[in-house]
Amino acid sequence: MSKNIFITATGTDIGKTYVSALIVKKMRESGFDCGYFKPVLSGVEEKNGKLTASDCNYVVSTANIPTSADECVSYWWKEAVSPHLAAKRQNQEINIAKIKKDFENAKNKYDYLLVEGAGGITCPLRLENGEKYLLKDLIKELDTSIIIVADGGLGTINSILLTVAYAHNNGINIKGIILNNYEPSNFMYQDNLKQVEYLTGVKVVATVEKGQKDIKLLENLFEV
Repeated sequence: MSKNIFITATGTDIGKTYVSALIVKKMRESGFDCGYFKPVLSGVEEKNGKLTASDCNYVVSTANIPTSADECVSYWWKEAVSPHLAAKRQNQEINIAKIKKDFENAKNKYDYLLVEGAGGITCPLRLENGEKYLLKDLIKELDTSIIIVADGGLGTINSILLTVAYAHNNGINIKGIILNNYEPSNFMYQDNLKQVEYLTGVKVVATVEKGQKDIKLLENLFEV
C-alpha cells in the first residue's frame, strides 16, 4: 500500500505536469520508489495505440520512471478538450470503476504515488443523464489529499482562494500550495505568497521558477 498525493490546479495550463514531473523526479533521485498516475488525459499524440507525446510521456521520461506512459493513464484522447467532451466525441463513457481499479494497481506497484488531475478541481468527467461527476468527486472517491498548483503572478490570489474554498467545502484536505512561474525578486510575487498563506491558512510548500529543474523534497506530504 503506497502513500499518495493528488495534484490539482487553479485551472488549465498552470503547470501541473511540469511540477508533477519535478516532484516525482526529486522523490526518485532521493531514493523513494515513487510512481505516477493520470486518470484522464486529452490532447495527446499516439501511434498504433501507444502514446508518443503526452503529459504522461513527459513525466515518465523526466522522472525516469521504469514504465511506459500507456500504463500511467486510464483514458486518453487526441482532442485537447474537457474529458467529458473528449469521451463523448469518441462515443465513450468514462468508467469511474476502471479508474479506481487502475489507481489501486498503481498503488500496489510503488511505495509512493503521485496522481495528477486534469484541468482544475471542477473539471467535468461525466455529465450525462443528469449526472454531474467532477474531478472533486474522483478525489473524494480515491480518498487522497491534494496539492494545489497555481501561477505565482497577477490574479493568483483570487483563483487560489476560490479553489481552496471549494476544496474545503467539499471535505477535501489540502496539504499545500505550489506557486509556479514564480519570480522570487519580484515584490508582487513575494506579496502574493504572503497573502495567499494569510488568507487561506494553507502553506505554500514550494515555489517553481520558469525553467527550474529541481524542487524541494515533498515526501512528507504523501500519505496513506
